[in-house]
Amino acid sequence: MKIKNDKEDFCSTVLSSALANNSRIAYGKGWRCFQSYCSQNKIDPLAASPDMLVDFFITLATKPKSNTSNTLSMGTVVLYKSAINHKYRERGLVSPANHPKVDAVLQGLKRICGMKPRQVKALSEHNLREMLTVCDHLSGKPGYRLIGIRDGAILAVGFAGALRRSELCGLATTDVEMLPQEDGVCERKMFLYIRKSKTDQIGCGQKIAIPEGVRIRPIDRLQTWLRESGISTGPLFQTMRRGGALRGLPLHHSDIPRLVKRYAAEIGIDPQDVSGHSLRAGFVTSAAIHRARLDKIMEVTRHVNPSTVMKYIRDADSFRDHAGEGFL
Repeated sequence: MKIKNDKEDFCSTVLSSALANNSRIAYGKGWRCFQSYCSQNKIDPLAASPDMLVDFFITLATKPKSNTSNTLSMGTVVLYKSAINHKYRERGLVSPANHPKVDAVLQGLKRICGMKPRQVKALSEHNLREMLTVCDHLSGKPGYRLIGIRDGAILAVGFAGALRRSELCGLATTDVEMLPQEDGVCERKMFLYIRKSKTDQIGCGQKIAIPEGVRIRPIDRLQTWLRESGISTGPLFQTMRRGGALRGLPLHHSDIPRLVKRYAAEIGIDPQDVSGHSLRAGFVTSAAIHRARLDKIMEVTRHVNPSTVMKYIRDADSFRDHAGEGFL
């Protein structure tokens, strides 16, 4: 019996590992939402009918959340359908969410409610420099020195490397390679190694080249953080207690958007307009404005599909060489 239980536990672990961590968290949230709905309606969540799913999805898309006047986006509703499918597959059951009636209702809801994804503001290089100035002022206050230095390094490295928030949180000291300076060349350079990412789920590893530059200066800020914090092993960016004492723990992925929102608000940007992704989007749009080649942008961002990058570039180039420039 113990051997059987061990095999079942191992199988469950393997199935869980098939999902990226963020997907697993999102699916867990979606399934809990469905469980709550089923509990209120006295339904077994693993024995739901297509009609029950239809009512659930219509409720999600049309009924405002309890703490706000907004309804869930259709993107989230579709995500919750995937969460239900995943749970049924795990249990070896046929999912009612795949019924044609459910698909038809979701298509109708998309037409009625819209499916436009939320697009966060891309932080320009000018925005980032203002935010870094706020970090520098913070580092001059008693008790906030390390916090200001750390936050400046996170913003600069996240922007320069076009990093996702999970990638920023996952960096370790061993993922940084400072390159020796060449004779007669003052500019410093480094490589960042991303061990696992959204486009590299099995962890083959990706390498990003980052120059020092003269404005953002990510290498200088990172080296200052390592020197002042005394960090030599473990997570590159760590959580801190009040007063600036290191805890030795990596940042959680939710810490990055909070940090970005806090400093954006300090320079007059509505924090609702930005997220952790604003650093990555900001690198792409800034590179496009400065006429960087698409292939060189993709070297840094590690996008697989050029059309994804082109969305940011189109936004940056919308008013340059506009078709109506000569006669409007």
